[in-house]
Amino acid sequence: MKNIILIPLSWIYSIVTYIRNLLYDYNLINSTEYSQPIISIGNITVGGTGKTPHTEYLIELLKQKFKVATLSRGYKRKTSGFLEVTNESTAQEVGDEPLQMKTKHKDVIVSVDEQRVRGIDILLSKEKELCPDIILLDDAFQHRKVNPGLHILLTDFNRLITRDHILPYGRLRESARERYRAQIIIITKCPRVIKPIEERLIIKELDIKPFQSLFFTTLKYGFLQPALKNQKGVEHSLKGKEILLFTGIANPTPLVDYLKSQEAEVTLLEFPDHYQFKKSDFENIVNQWEKLSSQEKLILTTDKDLMRVKDIEGLPLAIEENLYTIPLEIEFIGENKNYFDTKIMRYVSENTSNFNISTKQFRASPS
Repeated sequence: MKNIILIPLSWIYSIVTYIRNLLYDYNLINSTEYSQPIISIGNITVGGTGKTPHTEYLIELLKQKFKVATLSRGYKRKTSGFLEVTNESTAQEVGDEPLQMKTKHKDVIVSVDEQRVRGIDILLSKEKELCPDIILLDDAFQHRKVNPGLHILLTDFNRLITRDHILPYGRLRESARERYRAQIIIITKCPRVIKPIEERLIIKELDIKPFQSLFFTTLKYGFLQPALKNQKGVEHSLKGKEILLFTGIANPTPLVDYLKSQEAEVTLLEFPDHYQFKKSDFENIVNQWEKLSSQEKLILTTDKDLMRVKDIEGLPLAIEENLYTIPLEIEFIGENKNYFDTKIMRYVSENTSNFNISTKQFRASPS
């Protein structure tokens, strides 16, 4: 009954987003374009498609040759305006995902600003030696005030956007038809092996256009890593270990499935996405951990959650000594990795050259 009530609300939301996008499509509302290469990595679904590991993949790829900057709004941060993330920043100041990126990529400019145009202008106004060659916009597919040179759209293999519904009845922020704005679509969280017939069916279902490229990626988990400074060493194998996993992410199921596939016993404490942990939460976590009977037991969380854990002062000793994370990366399926890498590098190289020889200002049109 509750779901039926939500359907009319979804119709209203759909109409509003449709009109908004139409105004942008016909230039009745201006989008700002830049001659500097800008890549947007986003989704249509609310949360859980793997934006952060895909953004980190792009950072690793591009920073070998270019000066890279990332810009996001800093979801659920307690500050406002433009901020550059530093090693001393906290998740409350800049958001957990930007802080995670800075922690892993200290040589890259990571920044936040709820006004993307302002944020880009500040980044591009830096002195020449500090000015980025490429800006990666995190979670900006719906942010149409900026028209990036390249849109990368992510959709979960287990819940394609074509099988979902508009908010609040479903999890789509706008119509699945808006996927045609993307030049690259990536199907994320795929099984490690996809049959050719499955690929063809997905291509048909998404109605991939000639100007679009489709890629498939899967999640790749690394070895256990001590999360804080006081942990004891632990062997890499998860087999036979009893794990208390606590998460504040959109969808912990892939991680739980992975741990179980490694023959670990898993107890999950699930919190809302981007949850701001409190001291009382850790008292409960320790109580649950102490109930585990195995001698081979540990507490586990994600890299993103760890950014918010670090904001808590006076963590229980059991947390400091027994908390671990498992690094998460993405891996392209099949032989498409080189094609993807070449496509990205070519776009940035060509547009960086165009920008460097241009006598125009970096902003090509008014916001």
